[in-house]
Amino acid sequence: MTRTAQKLPSSRSPRKPRGFPPEKAAELYRRLAEDRPDPKTELAFDSPFTLLVAVVLSAQATDAGVNKATRELFRLAPTPEKMAALGEAGLARHIRTIGLWRNKAKNVVALSQQLIDQHGGEVPHDREALEALPGVGRKTASVVLHEAWNEPTIAVDTHVFRVANRTGLAPGPTPDKVEALLMKVTPDRYKHGAHHWLILHGRYVCVARKPKCPECVIRDLCGFKEKTPAS
Repeated sequence: MTRTAQKLPSSRSPRKPRGFPPEKAAELYRRLAEDRPDPKTELAFDSPFTLLVAVVLSAQATDAGVNKATRELFRLAPTPEKMAALGEAGLARHIRTIGLWRNKAKNVVALSQQLIDQHGGEVPHDREALEALPGVGRKTASVVLHEAWNEPTIAVDTHVFRVANRTGLAPGPTPDKVEALLMKVTPDRYKHGAHHWLILHGRYVCVARKPKCPECVIRDLCGFKEKTPAS
């Protein structure tokens, strides 16, 4: 009686997600661009500094809520010097309606002082220097580089992460991995608008709980199996 050979586990590593092929990715962005021909951030700002502060404040908060809080704040403290002089207590009075306001007040005052001490009061046009500022991570730095200096970055927030994974455009387990794949699969001609197209699509169409699939312009390209049916 012969023993049945035991199947050994494969030594091959799991296949890395590839995302959309070039032609399919280009068609996805073409349609999103046609649907929103002039995509832009919904945060209100008028300088790299007020942009940086707005993005830091926007974590776990809505853009509309941030804009409401910063309207008076940016009138009083539009520069790092004035923001630092305002202090945590003074800043907190303006942002109490925003989530995590205590920690954000601490970070904004600290980053303002660091800009004064290390960068002459200017927001640096450099990712490493941006990410060294208190409260500034990769996503925030990417948004600032994109909005202030038109860098072809793709910041991955919760909306971009959801759309990239749900559609199959650039699936990945972490924002960093999704970003890396998005930069690979996104055609160069669409990289300047990609962040906005994806975030706005996720915010208003490919929403978390019940995506609006019937009105989605990329529904036939999307790999999501549980699409919301037409009512």
